[in-house]
Amino acid sequence: MEQPLDLGLHHLVLALVVSVLFLISREALAGLWGRSRQYPLPPGPRRLPIIGDLVYLNILGNHLVIVGSARLATELLEKRSRNTSDRPFIPVAPLVGNDAAFSIMPYGQQWRDHRRAFWQIFHPAATREYREIQSEKLRMFLAALLESPQDFQQHIRYNFSATVMKLLYDLDAKEKDDEFIAKVEESMALTSEHLTGSHPVDVFPFLRHVPGWVPGAGFQYEFARCKAAVTCVKEAPFALMKAALSRGESVSCSLATLLSRIGGQSTDAEVTYREEIIKNVGLIAFEGGSDSSFSTIVSVFLAMTLYPEVQKKAQAELDAVVGPHRLPGFEDRDALVYINAIVKEALRWHVVFPLSLPHRTIEDDIVDGYFIPAGSLIMPNTWAILHDPEAYDAPEEFRPERFIRDGKLDLSVRDPYAYAFGYGRRACAGRHFADEALFLTIASVLHVFNIDAPLDDEGRPVKTELRQTNGLLTYPEECPCVVTPRSEEAISLISSAY
Repeated sequence: MEQPLDLGLHHLVLALVVSVLFLISREALAGLWGRSRQYPLPPGPRRLPIIGDLVYLNILGNHLVIVGSARLATELLEKRSRNTSDRPFIPVAPLVGNDAAFSIMPYGQQWRDHRRAFWQIFHPAATREYREIQSEKLRMFLAALLESPQDFQQHIRYNFSATVMKLLYDLDAKEKDDEFIAKVEESMALTSEHLTGSHPVDVFPFLRHVPGWVPGAGFQYEFARCKAAVTCVKEAPFALMKAALSRGESVSCSLATLLSRIGGQSTDAEVTYREEIIKNVGLIAFEGGSDSSFSTIVSVFLAMTLYPEVQKKAQAELDAVVGPHRLPGFEDRDALVYINAIVKEALRWHVVFPLSLPHRTIEDDIVDGYFIPAGSLIMPNTWAILHDPEAYDAPEEFRPERFIRDGKLDLSVRDPYAYAFGYGRRACAGRHFADEALFLTIASVLHVFNIDAPLDDEGRPVKTELRQTNGLLTYPEECPCVVTPRSEEAISLISSAY
């Protein structure tokens, strides 16, 4: 049967009709309720303003509070995390197969079980066990970059996916064109497209029940395609790993470790529940780690073309500390102060989640004399926090030096690490692994490659700037650059290392 066309006009008409009906019904109900609401509310805290560090919006009856300062983000989301660690329900999530992603799960026992499992394989000590895998896959990435530097974005994404695939499932990706990584990339692209929180289904949840054959509801077919891709990423590698274990093969990976911890006395229901958690941990590791790390590294490539003096300083440090005969390693990190500053500045300059995932209050609260009702959405404006001119001089510039004082990292400067990975109990549990991946990738690339702006017809560098895509998760809109090996010695180093 031929799939009905998803005509944009029909989609728009459906949304408009629903909006009008909603507003009419809301006004009618407001008129009825208004008769019983003639009396003022009792005295209490002030309501939030519409400007300032705490911005209040009422959207279709939902309370939204946008937090624009580091102080208030810390107060609300760190110190009061018991009350602000819930998440709002996203109606699209189950339709696209992402309802089990614990990053958007409601705060409760199921979330705690998922978080605990994820933390067991991504806490700092566990992360150090993956350094050999990261180094191995990084060498593969450098070889691919040498072979086809024009495809650097594809190589960056492929490298992160291949690394996660190995440490989660002990599965080695092909050097290129791996079928499973292609499915991972399809899953992430479709999820990013639909899981934005602004789809008509998120605004009017009853639309999720509208059949796909209804004009304007063709999104149901798009959701089904996304769910199929997500389900494949979640189920297929887990099935391969479990089959290998059942055959008695030696499987050395993080999810196999989690699987071995399921007690032999567990009931069938408990085993099923624990296995589902393990599969979900694998899914969120792919979706959370690969996409955000990719975005940050691409922004570093762009920054090198815009600020060539930063690249020269980084390479001078690498030449002095590492030398020409080997690649950088984790053992060099303490001595590579400027590279560490670049990692911090990359997290600050290009904020992957400009408006972090919203938190939801469980109970009424008061902050700075303002009343915040239970059920309010708290949305931290991470971009504003990391571009605060009171914390960072010339925040629009890529300037790693801002984090260095007297040859050491300046701990008095606001650390982007504390904000870029989320807040409170909802902070990214994989942030330690991501931090190490960013360090090793940036150090290794700058050690053996130059990243320059392309030249125009007159031989002058093409001028560009950091422009970000729209969406919950953002990427540099464009990143024109030319990647070349620094020397013949660098070429030999890449070839021999791989």
